[in-house]
Amino acid sequence: MSELRFDPIRRRWSIIATERRFRPHEFKRPVMEPPGDVGGCPFEYGNEHTTPPEVFAIPRGPRLPNTPNWSVRVVPNKFPALGIEGELSREAVGIFDKVAGIGAHEVIVETPDHLRPMADLTPPEISLVFRAWRDRIVDLRRDTRIRYVLLFKNHGREAGASLYHPHSQLIATPIIPTVVVQELNVAREHWGHKERCVFCDLIAQERAFGDRMAIETERFVALEPFASAFPFETWILPKRHGHDFALCPDDLLEDLARLLHDFLRRIRALLDDPPYNLILHTAPSPHPRPGQPEFWSTIEYDFHWHIEFIPRITRIAGFEWGSGYSINPTPPEEAARFLRDVIVEPS
Repeated sequence: MSELRFDPIRRRWSIIATERRFRPHEFKRPVMEPPGDVGGCPFEYGNEHTTPPEVFAIPRGPRLPNTPNWSVRVVPNKFPALGIEGELSREAVGIFDKVAGIGAHEVIVETPDHLRPMADLTPPEISLVFRAWRDRIVDLRRDTRIRYVLLFKNHGREAGASLYHPHSQLIATPIIPTVVVQELNVAREHWGHKERCVFCDLIAQERAFGDRMAIETERFVALEPFASAFPFETWILPKRHGHDFALCPDDLLEDLARLLHDFLRRIRALLDDPPYNLILHTAPSPHPRPGQPEFWSTIEYDFHWHIEFIPRITRIAGFEWGSGYSINPTPPEEAARFLRDVIVEPS
């Protein structure tokens, strides 16, 4: 029988539709996405002049800015959602509010190799991508107008990627995203009642139950949320409490890269390289606002950074939009079992 399950962290309901139970092969796409213009892509070696000037790069050896010989390169988005220039203003428009579109929108080019998606990068290469994420958060937080830096990866056109070349993005905003505020509020409320991190409690519980654990390493877990909104939705969390991704040392990022490499290869084997979104949720910029000191007073203890993975293999339709509920045809316990049991070819 189907179940309605409640997620106390995101405070939303999901319908786990066991009557519709889908297995991995039923989500596979009949047509694979073409790789696009190999050689003419602006993110490849030799095409650095076709992008805006880089703001960050991890070199492979001696190089000048905006030339080849890089491992990871970060450039402003040519068509930014928000811009860094201008004054930050806020005003009311009747019952509405308006804030100037101040922020940043950058592209993290993960490799110069057009045909190597993240699942084909080595763990050391993925760790360089995470270093770029961390260092760009640190740099953008120097701007006191920035309240949040959201890192995300769209893989595949159905997930929002306009270019095939492996890349992720960041958008820095002058307000904290609503979804993150929800998580922060729940974490703070849990800490206020129990003086424990809700995410640490979640990790301990799921490790004890075991049936929703997909992968566990010495320092990380990958688990299927109890009230998963989507089939194979996965959360990746560090076992040791940490509120801020920007504080992660290199060795922790290397461990994270090893887990993500393993996980992405399992997902590809199960679902035939599905489009997906990968999203980092971390603490906001440490710039307390007047009248809100309590918002930041316990954040070091109550929040817990994590990565959320959502494969885009089902569609949101009228019921989901109208109700705020999700319908998931694959129970998270089954998704975790598939991920644990899948056989992956050696890389």
